[in-house]
Amino acid sequence: MSSDQSAIVELIKKHIGEYPDFPKKGILFRDIFTALRHGEVCKAIKNVLLSYVREQCPDVQVIVGLEARGFLFSLLIAAELGISSVPIRKKGKLPGSCAQQEYVLEYGTDVFEIQKGSISSGQKVLIIDDLLATGGTMDAANKLVQQLGGIVAQNVVIIELTELGGRKKLEAAGINVFSFIQYDDIE
Repeated sequence: MSSDQSAIVELIKKHIGEYPDFPKKGILFRDIFTALRHGEVCKAIKNVLLSYVREQCPDVQVIVGLEARGFLFSLLIAAELGISSVPIRKKGKLPGSCAQQEYVLEYGTDVFEIQKGSISSGQKVLIIDDLLATGGTMDAANKLVQQLGGIVAQNVVIIELTELGGRKKLEAAGINVFSFIQYDDIE
């Protein structure tokens, strides 16, 4: 990352909100929405994302955004590059025929879906979200893209909570992961 990009990332990091004991006691919640309250930070996020994708994934054909914050970034990038933006949502939120993938939550499981036909076999796909924690949702997204025949070029997140091991899980499955901001503490 260039020194200009590092300065932009520091601007973003400075505006990320911290909410202790949310959603439960002992958790320090890192909130990208707090950063998005500032126009200069919105512009900074757009610039670093576009620069990164153009440099590292120039031949990507589809940007997949995860529910719900990932939608913001996937459309932003896809619109600038003139390529497809595809959502992955929780079960029951998308119309038509959908592929499904179950994933594990802290207490139980949930299901992600993607509309069949939204990715063609062999298309190169970048998957984006705001945060990487344990890697469960991102892993499910990777599997959904692969079910449709897409090739996952990379997973990109703004924030990574390194202590929770999501990167290790994804890399063990052969997925490249990039995060702009890393936090080593979760409490």
